[in-house]
Amino acid sequence: MRIGSALSTNANSLEAAREALGRALAALDGAPPGLTVLFHSAHHLPSIDQIAESVASEVSPGVLLGCTAQAVVGDGREVEEGPALSVWTAHLGQAAIEPFAIASAETERGSTTLGLPAVNDDTRVVILLGDPYSFPPDALAQLNAAASEGQGVPVIGGMASGGRGPGRHALLLNGQVRAFGGVGVTLSGPIRIETLVSQGCRPIGSSYIVTAAEENVILSLAGSPPLERLRYLFSELSPEDRLRAERGLHVGIVIDEYRTEFGPGDFLIRNVIGADEASGAIAVGDRVRVGQTVQFHIRDASAADEDLRSALGVLDLSRPTDSGSLVGALMFTCNGRGLHLFGAPDHDIGTVRASIGPLPVAGMFCAGEIGPVGGQNFLHGFTASLALFVGPGKPPD
Repeated sequence: MRIGSALSTNANSLEAAREALGRALAALDGAPPGLTVLFHSAHHLPSIDQIAESVASEVSPGVLLGCTAQAVVGDGREVEEGPALSVWTAHLGQAAIEPFAIASAETERGSTTLGLPAVNDDTRVVILLGDPYSFPPDALAQLNAAASEGQGVPVIGGMASGGRGPGRHALLLNGQVRAFGGVGVTLSGPIRIETLVSQGCRPIGSSYIVTAAEENVILSLAGSPPLERLRYLFSELSPEDRLRAERGLHVGIVIDEYRTEFGPGDFLIRNVIGADEASGAIAVGDRVRVGQTVQFHIRDASAADEDLRSALGVLDLSRPTDSGSLVGALMFTCNGRGLHLFGAPDHDIGTVRASIGPLPVAGMFCAGEIGPVGGQNFLHGFTASLALFVGPGKPPD
């Protein structure tokens, strides 16, 4: 396995593509690229058809995947303003790489998703990029259902960003450019890929069983109105945490209902989007069922930084071992992070490279990130999701 990546901030679109692709391919030392992923700022949209055709021709018969990004990640940087184009390319040995494109279609039974890839016990990961305005709403649920029993097949990726409205994002699949649905690849066979999802929150207070709920509205937590639970919780918080909760309160929903102890990776984080003073109910950004366990969470720069460092610390892949060593990664982080959250540039990519070293990492700021939590794949907000490519183990002495 060999991986290369490069970033260009050249304002000339075709020159930027040639520059980034040339430097990325040079790292493969002549090995043919099986998968190439290209992220580009909206600056390059007027030339994206020519870029796709040119890059696809250079990496053929390998697969080209890509999309528009509000901010582009590469060369250890997060370029949040101005033109940017990042190329990540990999020779993946004997791994099978199957491209696909999905879209919604209306039938007599309602909306359905067309073009979903086949996944099985040999599928290691699905990399998926989508248009935030037209991505099929049931695509991830169908992929979860199609996956094998147990932990299933992880899906990593994100929604294109930076376009100003529907039809203003580009999705690249080989030499073709689409403005709707989603594009991706399945990677199967002799390849190892680790996934990481950092949701950037920390829990506050105690966990509660949902004792009454309708759709996305929680009516009762352990027999009491949620707002009553929140008022007591706020009275116990430090002034700093109370301010953080007022700025953005979240609910963590436990994925595995059979667990009795919960860590950061056990919660699916969703926003609290409303409350009703009369009934004491709260509305959250997902369906909630009676019997689920939930806990309130807060998000801020320190929590996001700590959670990402903790998630990376679980993986010890930066040095060669018998089980393999990390050779590169793809990163999908929220467009609400970056300078807006951390107040300093390059936080997420800097944190990642501080953990794994100066390996080839490329990615994008997303309008929604895709990644697995508790063995199921979800569309997230405010997260950092990574696909980490692990090479073979070290040779015997």
